[in-house]
Amino acid sequence: MRIGQGFDAHRFCGELGAFDIPLGGINVPCDRLVEAHSDGDVLLHSLCDALLGSLALGDIGFRFPDTDVKYADINSVSLLESTMALVGQNDHVVCNVDLTLVAEKPRIASYVEPMRRVISDVLDVSFNEVSIKATTTEGMGFIGREEGLGAIAVVLVDRR
Repeated sequence: MRIGQGFDAHRFCGELGAFDIPLGGINVPCDRLVEAHSDGDVLLHSLCDALLGSLALGDIGFRFPDTDVKYADINSVSLLESTMALVGQNDHVVCNVDLTLVAEKPRIASYVEPMRRVISDVLDVSFNEVSIKATTTEGMGFIGREEGLGAIAVVLVDRR
């Protein structure tokens, strides 16, 4: 068995408004947009990094560089599917994942279940093997000042 951990953060950009931002493979209402080369889904980006790290396959920036135009505005579910193909090519399967969104906003409690469904489908694991939770920084740092958001992921993989 191998463990991987990942982290990602993106800043908010633009004026306040009514938007949807990608989180955990679904669109979640938010009053700001996320600045990113891809779609900016911090939950899936941290998960990709954790999966890649668990098998010493580099990181998301190495595998899907922001200097490559083919990844501009790409849906992060596609990045996760490509990452899972690498996991499979290396004869491993996912056992479980634990994701934490670190953000003052948006609030995700009512969106966690559909996020878990998307992720469990892509990872080909039981719904019960995907944990998603959220926390704030209680006003501290760039996240606390509502300048952006971040995510932390931990994964356990095993040989097929």
